[in-house]
Amino acid sequence: RVQLVESGGGSVQAGGSLRLSCDYSGITYFRYSVGWFRQAPGKEREGVGKIDDVGAPKYAVFVKGRFTVSRDHAKKTSYLQMNSLLPEDTAVYYCAAVQGLWSRSIGLAPNDYHYWGQGTQVTVSS
Repeated sequence: RVQLVESGGGSVQAGGSLRLSCDYSGITYFRYSVGWFRQAPGKEREGVGKIDDVGAPKYAVFVKGRFTVSRDHAKKTSYLQMNSLLPEDTAVYYCAAVQGLWSRSIGLAPNDYHYWGQGTQVTVSS
């Protein structure tokens, strides 16, 4: 079965950086996407960025060049590098995956992803 485990969360001051990791396993189809999402208290879960099996990234508009999604195919790990962090970036960050023939065209809608990690907390103080 597909499993995803996030790590790398923590507390940082505004302007700082964090790199989150997502170790995934159990993906059996050759086409898949791994997405990053976040959910702040009282808010809906929103997409941050994603990367597909050929390494093509896609980002939410609010990222504005501050975040980078990458992946190490051999290690089956995706990374979310977050720079110039703002207090409004405080949230629980999740990685999620979807596999299938259409998965490269998947966007950043949470409902399009089938498998989810447990999340990791990111807190940015001003």
